[in-house]
Amino acid sequence: MAKLSVKLVKSTIGRKKDQIDTVKALGLKRINSEVTHNDTPQIRGMIEKVIHLIEVKEV
Repeated sequence: MAKLSVKLVKSTIGRKKDQIDTVKALGLKRINSEVTHNDTPQIRGMIEKVIHLIEVKEV
């Protein structure tokens, strides 16, 4: 299964609550924090919701 590396590159200050919650659900806590997830439809959906705040790479 493919892996995705997700990095928070923009702040969540001033964003909608659902976007902040999605960033937290991805496991991102502060700017430049990075996590690795399996490539699943659920993770892809969360990424699409906050794509303007994060950077995604395939590992």
